[in-house]
Amino acid sequence: MEQHIFGVAEVNQLVKQLLDGEPLLRSLLVRGELSNYKVYPSGHHYFTLKDPEGALRCVMFRGQASRLRFRPENGMKVIAQGRISVFPRDGAYQLYCDALSPDGVGDLYVAFEQLKAKLYAEGLFDPRHKKPLPRYPETIAVVTSSAGAAVHDMIRILRRRFPIAKVVLLPVRVQGVEAPPEIAGAIRYANRWHVGDLIITGRGGGSMEDLWAFNDERVARAIYDSELPVISAVGHEPDVTIADFVADARASTPSNAAEIAVPDQGELLRWLQGASTAMARSEGKRLETLRQKLEALRDKRVLQDQTAYVQDRRMVLAHDQQRLGDVMRGELSRHRQRLTALSAGLDAMSPLKVLGRGYAMVRSPGGEVVRRYDQVSPGEQVTVSLGEGALRCTVDETVERMN
Repeated sequence: MEQHIFGVAEVNQLVKQLLDGEPLLRSLLVRGELSNYKVYPSGHHYFTLKDPEGALRCVMFRGQASRLRFRPENGMKVIAQGRISVFPRDGAYQLYCDALSPDGVGDLYVAFEQLKAKLYAEGLFDPRHKKPLPRYPETIAVVTSSAGAAVHDMIRILRRRFPIAKVVLLPVRVQGVEAPPEIAGAIRYANRWHVGDLIITGRGGGSMEDLWAFNDERVARAIYDSELPVISAVGHEPDVTIADFVADARASTPSNAAEIAVPDQGELLRWLQGASTAMARSEGKRLETLRQKLEALRDKRVLQDQTAYVQDRRMVLAHDQQRLGDVMRGELSRHRQRLTALSAGLDAMSPLKVLGRGYAMVRSPGGEVVRRYDQVSPGEQVTVSLGEGALRCTVDETVERMN
């Protein structure tokens, strides 16, 4: 009997039928490390799962890949679920992956950490981007579900604390695939039409899956781009979402968001009463000071007697004149005494006084006082000044010393 000769395609097809018919290979879980991970323009994902002893080629088609909630990366340890089959064209068997999850942690947690790291690196969490909340908002836009208990709690607290603020509800779904685009769209709508002075977005508590809409990148970027301040109020106090990191303020609960958004009217009333009391006390002190000044002015003599000021100035002027006269007379007396003393000194030193006592003063023809005998010569005329009058004499003889 002649043996059948198979074509390559027949062999590959036979192997495919054998593998597809094996129940164990129709749905199995495979643990390994991602390697050579590539995403093609078609949307299909191709990668290799490997461990220390082997490697397995894998493919995840676009439909299954669109359900991934995290971004697979090379070196990540994962668990892949799928079926083993052969692609007849190249005869290579591979794992057709239907689902992929991180090994050891949930895929939501990995997706959360990946998006958190990405947005942090882009600066969406930077405190410098945070806008201050208005102190007394006139209108508050609330982006949440209209059917949840959270919105009723917020409205109740807002009415109790600050009833003059207007609340505008922008109803959205807060859970499910449709929730992220609705939340992001409502935030953009509130900004475009300036629906309020402040936005509160959030929902009540739940599991990580329930809160996942507020971990969506579209919601995070809508909050970051918002020109209106945004308060994130998602879940209970331990719950943390990406929206909490991006928002201008984070509230531990929706009720806490309402408390943060507006002041307490009771506290405001007490503050106003205190300010009113302080203003009244301050104004009372000011009026009392003015009253005392007015009474002091009223008792002044110038207001009681219109000529009193002139009389007082006249007395001051007379006193100043008296003082100036006394000072002037004292100065004149002192100068007069000094003049007398100087005159007496000059008189005592005057040569006329000497002449008056019988002495004479001889002057040469040139007018010089003759003190020595050799200042003149015989025959010269000299002038002799006496106590009274003078003599013109002719020198007969000069001698050095009289005997």
